[in-house]
Amino acid sequence: MNRKNLPMVLMLLAGAITCIITFIQKFAMVERLSILFGVLVLFYLLGSILAWTLNFFDAQNEQKRKEEGEVIEKEAEGAEGGRESQEDADDQVIGGALDEEE
Repeated sequence: MNRKNLPMVLMLLAGAITCIITFIQKFAMVERLSILFGVLVLFYLLGSILAWTLNFFDAQNEQKRKEEGEVIEKEAEGAEGGRESQEDADDQVIGGALDEEE
């Protein structure tokens, strides 16, 4: 999933909400700008941390899926080999039983 824009979208959304609230509350222009700057920096950092965390979890999940795929392939190979050896053993038992009857 593309999470490259997550920090910027989160930052801009928080900035828009901050602008609306400071306008309604009738803050002075310098206060509005300083609050807006602080909110933009804070939410950009939070968005970056969130995107990094989600990417980290995706990498872990992908690694687990890859390992599970290898285990399933090994089990399938082992099961095929086990079937062949079981068939050989069955043939030997049947062949031995036929020899005893004669």
